[in-house]
Amino acid sequence: MTDVETATGTATATATGTATGSKSQAAYEWIRERIARHEYTPGYRLVLGAIAAELDMSVVPVREAIRRLEAEHLVTFEKNVGARVSVVDEDEYVHTMQTLGLLEGYATRLAAPHITADDLAHAAEINARMHRLLDDFDAHVYTQLNQRFHAVLFDRCPNPDVRDLVQRTWGRLSGLRDTSFSLIPHRPRHSVEEHDHILDLIRTGGDPTELELTTRNHRLRTLDAFLDARHPETPHRSELS
Repeated sequence: MTDVETATGTATATATGTATGSKSQAAYEWIRERIARHEYTPGYRLVLGAIAAELDMSVVPVREAIRRLEAEHLVTFEKNVGARVSVVDEDEYVHTMQTLGLLEGYATRLAAPHITADDLAHAAEINARMHRLLDDFDAHVYTQLNQRFHAVLFDRCPNPDVRDLVQRTWGRLSGLRDTSFSLIPHRPRHSVEEHDHILDLIRTGGDPTELELTTRNHRLRTLDAFLDARHPETPHRSELS
């Protein structure tokens, strides 16, 4: 093989790999979005061939996308069945919420000095929409707004690794969060009031440790309310003082 042929072959292989990677990313985002929007509900079977046909690509990049989603615990493989959207059990929900409380509290603490007046106004507007939603409650819409509210704050976190961990942990909650808020109808009203307090702490330059604990406890109170609803005979208290 000549140098020209070798170079051409290498370029072709690189281009093919790039194309496959791009298609894999597109498939990943497409499937993940449908899981987040609950079009693909927990237990939904992901047929690789059907998804590939809908996206007009081969099965290879779809399979790669599924592997990424499996690593994020959004998809599981069952023997003789294939890929399914994960069914989040109670233990996993508890562990994920505890992890999110730690991560989100710290991310918000790091982000606070970088949050702008426009960011605060945007977060306040989202929270105002959540307030209005309380009288005609829609758990799915509320959950989306709740995630957007917190994203406005932690997106300013200067540590990209912490930011990525928060985003991944939010993703692991897909499929159960709507159900959790439906089980605890009193919690959303308290939650938006706690949002107001978090915004006040950031706006006034409150103590960073207080901000971190307030954000963490905000998450843990939702967890405790969920566990109290599921197991009323056993009181729960996860928040820190």
